[in-house]
Amino acid sequence: MKLGLNLSFAVKRWLGGRQMAAVVRELGFNKIQFTWDLIDPWWPEEPRDKIAHEYARAFEDAGITVDSAFGGVASYSYNHFLAPTPELRDLGKQHLMRAVDLTAAMGVRAAGMPFGSYSAEDAVDATRREEIYKQALEAMVAVSRHAKRAGLSNILIEPVPLKTEFPSSAEDALRLMTDLDGQTDVPVRLLVDWGHAIFTPLFGKDANIDHWMDLVGPFIDSFHIQQTDGLYDRHWNFTREGVIDRTLLEDFWQRRGLTTQTYFLEIIYPFEERDEVVLADMKAGIALLRDQAAG
Repeated sequence: MKLGLNLSFAVKRWLGGRQMAAVVRELGFNKIQFTWDLIDPWWPEEPRDKIAHEYARAFEDAGITVDSAFGGVASYSYNHFLAPTPELRDLGKQHLMRAVDLTAAMGVRAAGMPFGSYSAEDAVDATRREEIYKQALEAMVAVSRHAKRAGLSNILIEPVPLKTEFPSSAEDALRLMTDLDGQTDVPVRLLVDWGHAIFTPLFGKDANIDHWMDLVGPFIDSFHIQQTDGLYDRHWNFTREGVIDRTLLEDFWQRRGLTTQTYFLEIIYPFEERDEVVLADMKAGIALLRDQAAG
């Protein structure tokens, strides 16, 4: 199975291309997913892109491929395409368009994030949900035009395990992919997070990754992997006990005949955890994954 590394573990710790590339190489990876928690898409364009170029050069010099650039904890805090007002929804569209520009400045193929979240009031109003959803589709088509002009090949959407968001379920994801398929200037595809897909409180008997593969498999570009208890969105390392047995990852990969996708390890630590503890824990978890992959 193909393993990649999302840089979420490094936020607020190892900054700048030279230092980040050194840590990535120390962990033994040559394929990564960049996070916008390291560079804010809303920063002024000139200094933002200068920093992006520095990261990109350092990764290239170290032989590290940046597969995609993705929204992190900061980006996820906002409602984006499903916000309650036109002004907020437009800002969500601008956020992704600016992230596309940031991604293009790094020479990376794809940018992505969760689609968005309804307000508490709109979430329980079926008419409002549908109205906002249709406007969000139009906005995503506009973003795709911008992405094509910028030179990107894909936009990625990550489903999330909350009823107030869309898509949350595999059925939601299928609707979104079907509604956008053939309408956008670059393909919009899914990044499926294992911890989200097996979220039992929301999905019940359908809380399994095979259900997602059955419904939206052709639309899945890549995966996030991490350890979880199935009850919250934990993003634990595999050094902890949880419901994702490491053998499940390899078994799923083989049974489904995956070849082009990547499992991006996405681990999120408390900010107050010491840097040396984070680095040691990352090494230990990666060793466990690699032992399984080799076996």
